[in-house]
Amino acid sequence: MQIGMVGLGRMGANMAERLRRGDHEVTGYDRDHEVSDVSSLEDLVAKLQAPRAIWIMVPAGDPTEQTIAALAALLEPGDLVVDGGNSNFRDSMRHADDLTRRGILYCDAGTSGGVWGLAEGYCLMVGGAEEAFERIEPALKTLAPENGYTHMGPAGAGHFVKMVHNGIEYGMLQAYGEGFEILKGSTLFPDLDLHQIAELWRHGSVVRSWLLDLAVQALAADPKLDAVRGYVEDSGEGRWTVLEAIEEDVPAPMTALSLFARFASRQDDSFAMKMIAALRQQFGGHSVRDRDEP
Repeated sequence: MQIGMVGLGRMGANMAERLRRGDHEVTGYDRDHEVSDVSSLEDLVAKLQAPRAIWIMVPAGDPTEQTIAALAALLEPGDLVVDGGNSNFRDSMRHADDLTRRGILYCDAGTSGGVWGLAEGYCLMVGGAEEAFERIEPALKTLAPENGYTHMGPAGAGHFVKMVHNGIEYGMLQAYGEGFEILKGSTLFPDLDLHQIAELWRHGSVVRSWLLDLAVQALAADPKLDAVRGYVEDSGEGRWTVLEAIEEDVPAPMTALSLFARFASRQDDSFAMKMIAALRQQFGGHSVRDRDEP
């Protein structure tokens, strides 16, 4: 099928390439004209035959809002917009309502697979009307591995499922991180080989996973992770998952704690920890370390 791809970053460019390898006709647009096939969204829309299908892979928030608003003014009834980014599912529901009033179809496609998706395929969690899903399904079959895509339900359902997927990912990453830190910090067994342990756990262990496979690669390249700073961003879905858990009265302590742990990673010298150290000194005479002490 013919597809317009908006956003040719790490994900968008690889998805466009996988689609081309599957014999789809892809025209890409990016603000970076060096990687773009067309000069503008107007040019992209003009080059596509009606009814058009345009897949958006830009950051959530204002970039997605601006892109959808611009496309809404350019597209015609019967055209289709797919948001494959990490938009908040409530925004996706609103986008669907706005576009539907114009006669434009909409899908939200939660996309997982990262930089490995080009070779391995992408897991696609798709929300939207049945008509919209069926229109884009040929592309989904190409982008996903076998059994790697599903229609989750109405608009917003795809991004809702992807949000929870990423909340689970937060907890898994935190568990691996804490476990390997305990191993690394052992005074009883100071010579444990973390790469060897990670490789061992890949075979028959109940904690084996693709993330563990990636841990093996990371530790093989840098056994003590000396080149990596312990600063971890959060892309938004972890926060949204915690907020939804609060809204629905669902206990989700692991997800919440893993989110807050990421915030702690950004503090080189936490004031909260300073306060705790100072209070321990005041009430118990416990020693405190100077700023320059190791």
